[in-house]
Amino acid sequence: MTHPELPHLPGSPLELEGVEKALLALSYGVHVIGSRASDGTMNAMLADWVMQVSFKPRLVAVSIENDARTLRFIRETGAFTVNLLHEKDGIDIARKVVMPSEAKKVRGRSEEAAAQVINKLAGIPYGLHGNGCPVLDRSLGWIACTAEAFHPAGDHTIVVGRCIDGERVRPGEMLIERDLGWEYGG
Repeated sequence: MTHPELPHLPGSPLELEGVEKALLALSYGVHVIGSRASDGTMNAMLADWVMQVSFKPRLVAVSIENDARTLRFIRETGAFTVNLLHEKDGIDIARKVVMPSEAKKVRGRSEEAAAQVINKLAGIPYGLHGNGCPVLDRSLGWIACTAEAFHPAGDHTIVVGRCIDGERVRPGEMLIERDLGWEYGG
């Protein structure tokens, strides 16, 4: 399924290496990572690379680009939320949060356009967890975390978070990357 109204990201290679093809075959859920800066500024980031890594204690790992605003905010406050997007209407949320908040991350923008900072939470109903991070009203479920460790991993950083709270909000299944017609892998 393709969605022509979704943002078009630059850099589609005509030929993929075998390892890229194999990595693109992996399945990923679609999540929104909620974060806040020490000054209270909030952010939402689309994330595919999220997984549980421990039962005792309950830990999740989130892979975040090294230059991401979300990573900067989590380092400042030690807090974040993982919002699981719902298969029925999660695509609407994904469309709103897929592009970077800081327009300077998108190459080729004018100086004026690059200076913009977009509030990706505008128009998305949400509340705040006690850790100060956004919990989306229309998620499938959410998990509130405190950052336990940061592990450099190439152009990303793996943030290991201790699950301090959470809830399954709605019945149904999680939106997966394949449902979007997007790819973040390879």
